[in-house]
Amino acid sequence: MATVISPVADICRSAKRAARALARVDTSTKNAALEGVAAALGERVEEILEANASDMQAGREVGLSEALLDRLLLDEGRIEGIAKAVRQIVALGDPVGEVIDGHRLENGLDVRKVRVPLGVVAVVYEARPNVTIDAAALCLKSGNAIVLRGSSSALHSNAALARIAGEAAVAGGLPEGCVSLVAGGGREELAELATQKGTVDLIIPRGGEGLKAALEEVATVPVIYAASGNCHVFVDASADLDQAEAIVLNAKVQRPGVCNAAETLLVHEEIAAEFVPRIVQALGDVGVEVRGDERTLALAKESLGTIEAATEEDWQTEYLALTLAVKVLGSNEEAIEHIGRYGSGHSEAIVTRDTDSARAFQLGVDAA
Repeated sequence: MATVISPVADICRSAKRAARALARVDTSTKNAALEGVAAALGERVEEILEANASDMQAGREVGLSEALLDRLLLDEGRIEGIAKAVRQIVALGDPVGEVIDGHRLENGLDVRKVRVPLGVVAVVYEARPNVTIDAAALCLKSGNAIVLRGSSSALHSNAALARIAGEAAVAGGLPEGCVSLVAGGGREELAELATQKGTVDLIIPRGGEGLKAALEEVATVPVIYAASGNCHVFVDASADLDQAEAIVLNAKVQRPGVCNAAETLLVHEEIAAEFVPRIVQALGDVGVEVRGDERTLALAKESLGTIEAATEEDWQTEYLALTLAVKVLGSNEEAIEHIGRYGSGHSEAIVTRDTDSARAFQLGVDAA
């Protein structure tokens, strides 16, 4: 398989040839090949860890934040989790060939709408090497060849994982070139990948607004934009404040560098006087810097937490770090409006004990 650095167009042409063959592969062969990928991950842990150590060292040298280093890190437990995810994909039904609609015409002709593979899917992603395997396994299961383009910060990890996945897939009966990796270099390479109209059928970017903007400038291949992670937690007037505190801390602190980490906390004014000082203090105790609106600043002035005034930019920012914007709002409708204006459509939460409030939030907020 192509895991060495080679011209993007050559990699995509090879993937296209593989896609034509892969579309005809039966379910049992695909599942066996994916089982082989999962097994290979376990057998080649040391190879993966060695590659990841090189990326971690380089990341520290260029000053990556702890949150971004956490996204980059692989250990035995995380590799085991990646292999487990592959086996979960094996257990899914095969979408290829599924009949999703059908009818008979008056002349007796049967018409069916059947799921078929897309062809070649290019996945462009940032410093999360687990995506290498997640994306490859999903594409192979659905009969698609994949071209991977990760970030330079995970270059060695992605190369090792793609090599292992590609070799195991081919050994399991899938066509050569079904898993390919481009180098993860600069904008020129991204632009070349995004313009391979004859060979790449779809690009899926997984990253922030910068990646989205870069692709929007140049892409001639169809693109499905995944949402970035400007995610909110809204604490309603009826919330259990002990529960709310635990949820907010977990949503922000557990892994701040992932796309579903909370970036903004919205607090209903009816419980703000009690909850805001408490949560700012609790966030400060675990190293989170708060950016607050005027009402938050006034309520938290006695808190020992780190807090400064929020700007308009803070409501729009996916920090991916131990920073949280906090705003006090007068109603549930204001919270829904705020999320509609600034949210990215990824993940949103309400903490409430009121069924009507929960239902209104569910209906009013557009998020995955």
